Amino acid sequence: MKQFDNKDKPFLGYGLGLRPEYYDTIVETRPDVDWFEILSENYMVDGGKPLHFLDRIRENYPVVMHGVSMSIGSTDPLNKEYLKQLKQLIARVQPRWISDHLCWTGQGGQNLHDLMPLPYNEEAIAHVVDRVQQVQDYLGQRLLLENVSSYVTYVQSEMTEWEFYSEIVKRADCLMLFDVNNIYVSARNHGFDPLDYIRGVPAERVWQCHLAGHSDYGDYVIDTHDHPVAKPVWDLYAEALKHFGPVSSMIERDDQYPPFDELLAELSELRDIAQRVIGKVETTSCPT
Repeated sequence: MKQFDNKDKPFLGYGLGLRPEYYDTIVETRPDVDWFEILSENYMVDGGKPLHFLDRIRENYPVVMHGVSMSIGSTDPLNKEYLKQLKQLIARVQPRWISDHLCWTGQGGQNLHDLMPLPYNEEAIAHVVDRVQQVQDYLGQRLLLENVSSYVTYVQSEMTEWEFYSEIVKRADCLMLFDVNNIYVSARNHGFDPLDYIRGVPAERVWQCHLAGHSDYGDYVIDTHDHPVAKPVWDLYAEALKHFGPVSSMIERDDQYPPFDELLAELSELRDIAQRVIGKVETTSCPT
C-alpha cells in the first residue's frame, strides 16, 4: 500500500459542478473556473446534448467524474453493466479522477434514489473494502469516496463516522472526497463536533472538497444543494484547510439555479477563503 503524503495530492484549484442549465454560458463565455465536476450518470449515454457540450467544455477545462449510483455499500452484487458503462465514459472523458459515495442506494435491485448511510462497524468496513478493491481493480484507478449527510443512526454502530470512513480508505487504499456541508449537516443532526471529524481523518487522502447549501429547520438540517453555501459551512471549510492543506474544492448546486454570475461570485468567495488560509497555490496534475 502506498504511503501518501500531502505533497502527493494534485491540486486543480477551485471548480463548479457542471449542470445543463449553464452549458451555453460556459461554452460562450469561457468563465474563470479552474475545473468542472460532472455527474457520471448524466453522460453514460450514446450521444446527444450532454456529451456534445461535455466534449466542448473539456477542451478548455479539467474534468472529474462523480457518481451517485455505484451503491458501494449495498449487499446486492456490484452492477457489472453500470461499471462497464462507467469505464467506457472514463475512457472518453479522461477525468483527473473519479468518485462516488460511501453509502448504499438500494436493495434487491430497487433503487431508492437516495444516499443511505451505513452502520459504522467492522462487518461493514470489511464488506465495503472488498467492493472498493473490486471496483478499483476493474477500473484500473483509485476511487474517491464521499461522506454522505445522515439523518438516522444504527444501533449496530461501534465507532464514529470519521473512524469508519478513515479505516475504509486506508484498508482499500482509496481516497476521500470530503463534503464539508455534509459534515456540518450531520454534526447538527447528531450532535457531534465537526472539528473532531476534520481532525480524525487522514489529511493526505483528502483529494477533493465539496461545498453546497442546505435547508435549516432549526431542530434538523437537510442537505438540499438549493441555497448558497451558509456561513457556518464556509467557516468549517476554512478550518478543514488548516488541517488538510491545499485541496481541490468546488461548489455544488442542484436546484433553484441562480444566474451564473451569482454562482461565479460564490466561487470567488470560495477562492478568497482558501487563499486567506493557505495562500496562493499553483495547480498541479495527478501524480503517476
